[in-house]
Amino acid sequence: MIDELREEAIIKKVGGRFKLSTLIQKRLVQLNAGARPLVETKNENKMQIVINEILQDKIYLDTEMNVQVAAAQEVGPLEVDFRNLSS
Repeated sequence: MIDELREEAIIKKVGGRFKLSTLIQKRLVQLNAGARPLVETKNENKMQIVINEILQDKIYLDTEMNVQVAAAQEVGPLEVDFRNLSS
């Protein structure tokens, strides 16, 4: 298990266990769909990447429970539009 998930600080940072779980799941979907990580890491573990993004205040859930990138970040789109992919 990832040690950071045992700490109450990350739970409080996002506003509770439910929000933490939701944020992790939604961000993992984005990473698996091809979104770029917002933190530099040599670790290929996507779960650890998401935890690091949360701890470094790179991502958060908005009021509609959507993943948002912190305002200071200048990155491309987080979601992949599969409609424009050719086979």
